[in-house]
Amino acid sequence: MANGQLLLDSVINSVIKEVNDMESRFRLKLIVTMIAFAMSISVILAAIDHNRLKSQTIQNQQVLMQKSEEMVITSIDTIEKAYYLFGEQMAASMKEATSELMLLYEKQPNFDQWSFNELKKEYGYDVYIINKDNVITHSSMETDIGLDFKSCCKSLAKTLDARRISGQFYPDGMDIEQETGVVKKYSYQGTPDGQFIIQLGNNLQEGAIFQQFNFFTAIDNLTLRDPLISHIYILNTAGNALGYSTDSFKLQEEHYKAFKHTLDTKETTERPGEWNGKKVSYRNIYYKSKYDTGTTTERKVIQVIYNDEDLQNLLADNRKAFVFQLGTVLFVTIILSLFISKAVARPMHLAFHDSLTGLKNRAAFDEAMIRTLSSQQTTTALIMMDVDNFKEVNDKLGHDTGDQLLKCVAEGMHKAARKGDISARLGGDEFIMILPETSAADAMHMAERLIDSITALTTSNRELSDQPVTISVGIAVSPIHGQDAETLIKHADKALYSSKKRGKNQYQVYNA
Repeated sequence: MANGQLLLDSVINSVIKEVNDMESRFRLKLIVTMIAFAMSISVILAAIDHNRLKSQTIQNQQVLMQKSEEMVITSIDTIEKAYYLFGEQMAASMKEATSELMLLYEKQPNFDQWSFNELKKEYGYDVYIINKDNVITHSSMETDIGLDFKSCCKSLAKTLDARRISGQFYPDGMDIEQETGVVKKYSYQGTPDGQFIIQLGNNLQEGAIFQQFNFFTAIDNLTLRDPLISHIYILNTAGNALGYSTDSFKLQEEHYKAFKHTLDTKETTERPGEWNGKKVSYRNIYYKSKYDTGTTTERKVIQVIYNDEDLQNLLADNRKAFVFQLGTVLFVTIILSLFISKAVARPMHLAFHDSLTGLKNRAAFDEAMIRTLSSQQTTTALIMMDVDNFKEVNDKLGHDTGDQLLKCVAEGMHKAARKGDISARLGGDEFIMILPETSAADAMHMAERLIDSITALTTSNRELSDQPVTISVGIAVSPIHGQDAETLIKHADKALYSSKKRGKNQYQVYNA
């Protein structure tokens, strides 16, 4: 008797442990679900806030950049406006000097006989002779002799061809002397025979206007004052920088392409690069003068080299704040999820599970049945069972023992079930199993396992030796015996009734 009681207690404890394990698994799923949901919301909100702060930081930097660029443009506009208002006398003087040189050419067409240094002293301008191949053959600037415009400045070479043929006088605006980078004003006029161009060059940097409105000084002050700016170049149409000789400054190929794109399309371009070992951005802004009408000098490109270090430092600080904020939110979220899940896990579990056995209840079964039938690929079996002579056991041994017997049935179902099978208690001593993707033959094997498993758990108890406990089973298979849950349950119940009628402790498959 004592051994039987110990065995019954062991079975009862096993069933209770299984029920507790089911509740624990449910609570774990609930915790994981709540944490995942809360983390998703937290990450999304934190990411939105981080992106907003990042966008605001970048926008602030862009505002500063725009102000700096406007200051550079204003500086260039100011000096060009000054030359426009006060430079007519300079252009007239250069035209008069060119006319006198044309007369000299008529008298002496051999430039080898000209004294270019004396001509510079007389007129105050550098004098250049450009032949039909657009090469400087003679000049008071000896370092420029041999300069081939077809090689250095193809667009200018085409312009020179047109000017040589026209024979008219063309004064241009600010440009550079390639050898030295000095800012000069050039004028051009073709000789009457169309063989040469007489070019004059006036050093603007020595004049009072340039000294008064020196944009180089304004640029230097801006660079010193604004840590965001590493350097600023003013590029002519050939890509040469004003104030720099062609030997000291030359655009790299990728930067030249960006410059040319800006010059041709008027679109601002930006490329990453390095400046003195630091990562920077090369930004090219199109500029067209409102006052300089020179064909080759009215267009320029302002290249501003921005230091990305400050921006990257700000963004790095924002990322650190984002990580800290996210970590804090996640920590609080997890703690709250644990408390909430602990409070609601039990009620939520009981809403879909039988409180006595831990199996799914009728509501959960109905939902699972509909879901299984809607997604079945082959056949689905339904097994319905109840305990034979349960009322007699309940009346004879008491309700507590009857409850433990029902738990034994649930334990037996759990041991016999395969992965994916769904067990439920419909009420009283009625139990049911859904076997997805299962044929009638496999369902019969499962019924045998259930009978054997549950019988073994109950008959091993000496307390039940005078009152043996067995089960009867009914089987229905979809879509053979019905395609909806109601029909299948009805037919499985009829098969169960047939099992009891034939002697109990057996299974029957529905037979219309």
